[in-house]
This record gives sequence, C-alpha cells and structure tokens, in this order.
Amino acid sequence: MKKVIYLLLWSFTCANALQAQRLSTADSMQMLKQLDTLRLLADTILNGRTEDARQPASDRFIPILVRTLKAKYSFDFPFDSLRSISVQYPQDSTFRIFTWGLENESGFYRHFGAIQMNTKNGELKLFPLFDNSDYTTNTDTVTDNHGWYGCLYYKIQQQHFFNREYYTLFGYDANNMRSTKKVLDMLTFKNGKPVFGGPYFSFAEDTVPKPTRKRFIVEYNKNATISLSYNAEMDMIVYDHLISATNEPGKPYTYVPDLDYEGFKWKDGKWVHIEKVFHDALPLGKFPVQLPQDQRKKNLMRPQTAEEMEAEKATKKRKNK
Repeated sequence: MKKVIYLLLWSFTCANALQAQRLSTADSMQMLKQLDTLRLLADTILNGRTEDARQPASDRFIPILVRTLKAKYSFDFPFDSLRSISVQYPQDSTFRIFTWGLENESGFYRHFGAIQMNTKNGELKLFPLFDNSDYTTNTDTVTDNHGWYGCLYYKIQQQHFFNREYYTLFGYDANNMRSTKKVLDMLTFKNGKPVFGGPYFSFAEDTVPKPTRKRFIVEYNKNATISLSYNAEMDMIVYDHLISATNEPGKPYTYVPDLDYEGFKWKDGKWVHIEKVFHDALPLGKFPVQLPQDQRKKNLMRPQTAEEMEAEKATKKRKNK
C-alpha cells in the first residue's frame, strides 16, 4: 500500500501539479486518475486504426476533459503528459487552448478544441470550439468560438498594442489526402469572449498591394514540408515561399517550397507582409524537387520543417555512435 501511495505521489510530482498551491491535493490526485483515461482516449483519437475507433474516443474524451477541468483551479494542472493533444499557452498565461484533429475514412480531418480561461476564483470558464471550416467557402471572416476555423495549434505569439493584447495562433491542418494547410489566425477578446480573425494581415507594402486579410492560410502538397513560425531573433513571422511544381497555380495541392522566404512584421497593430525575407533565393523558375515523405512517420503533434527533420536525424546518428 505504501508503495502505491509513493508511486502516486511521484507521478504527481513528475506532472508538476504541485507547482501551484491553489490546486488542492485531493483535486490533483483525482485529476491524475482522470488523466490516465484521457491519455488512452487521446492516443486512440490519433492512432486508432479506423474511424469507428477514433470517433467514439473523441466523443468520450470531451465530457471527461470537461469534468476534469471542473476542479477548482484546474488551470494550474499542466496536462503536459497528454502528448497527443496540443495544449498551448500565451506568454501571459491568461488562457490555454486544447486542440486535436480527428481523421475520417476519406482522409479529411475535423478539429476539436476548447479555450480555458485562467480565472481569479478558480472556477471553470470554458469556451468550446466548433470547427466550421468544412462548411464555409469564405475563410476571410471574423468569427466567435462557434464559427472557429479548425486546426491544431502549435504556437501562440502574444503582441501588445494600445492597451490591448493580440494573440497570433499558429495552426496546422492535415486537411486531406492531397494537401496540408498551415494557418495564421488572430485571437482577441471582446467583453470576455473570444474573437477569431480581423483585419490584421496587411499586404499594403507589397510591390502590388493586395487587400488586408482577416486570416492567413497556406495550402501545399501533402509530400512537402514547410515552415511557418515566429523567429524571435528577427522579431517577425517567417514562412516558406511556395510555387506550383506543375505550373498549375490554381491547384494548391501542387505547391512546394522553393527555398525563398516571406514573412510578416508587427507594425502598428498589424502583421505587415514582407515579400522577401532573404535575398539569396534560387534563380527564378528553379526549385528543389523534394523526395516524398512517408506520411506515417509525420508527427501531427509536432509539425517540422525539412531542415528540422534532418537535424533531428543527425542528432540521433551521433547518439547511436
């Protein structure tokens, strides 16, 4: 019995649940028990062999997660061992976002999520996210949590402008059998409620100016890998420039990176587009042909660039020597 108690306390410490004193020990222990069930369901959501296995797991996961979060000061429980569900925090930790994707039999993905607010009294304030991306052809919209453009978030970058906080969300959408998408969305709060999108992605400084976008989405070939992230050293968002490998610009699933880069710089409360981040790109019309990647080896929870994958392989080789 003592050994069981010791193991439970050790697990509790490893989960860093004791780092916040507001969460009671009793609630923490109960949340750890529920975490075991959540981990099993989350693994099935991501790795279940059929939709008949994945869908029920997602359906069960949602109410158990909500029940777990009802513990007072549950925001202090990190969920850092819930590996197959993305949990992202902004720099100010005023909220966190849970997101995950569910693949159906046709290869399309539907996303689920929730925003948990960090409340002063510890009571649960939760905004469920309803994926509306499959039901709209107009992605240039401002929506609430009921019209969410669903994706799996892998980063949140916080900006401050005129006494207001702006949260740039970096999203990944495995999309379908032919293409993948990456998404930049802006999250703000109005009267305490989440607002997605807005006139925050400006192309006014382009050689040929284009209308401001409320949401920025890039779609590309399933076998390609691109980067879209915030570069702290450059203090800007940097992403791969894409071209059609088959000279069919109307077909996003033909798009691949050409070793050139674009970006966005935060100016006066907007992300202003930079047409060319570096000036040593390949000659016009030349682009590398990437080797197809084994989709089974892609980690949907940790999207990587080709460079990151190669660096990881090199590190593993050095460790194995």
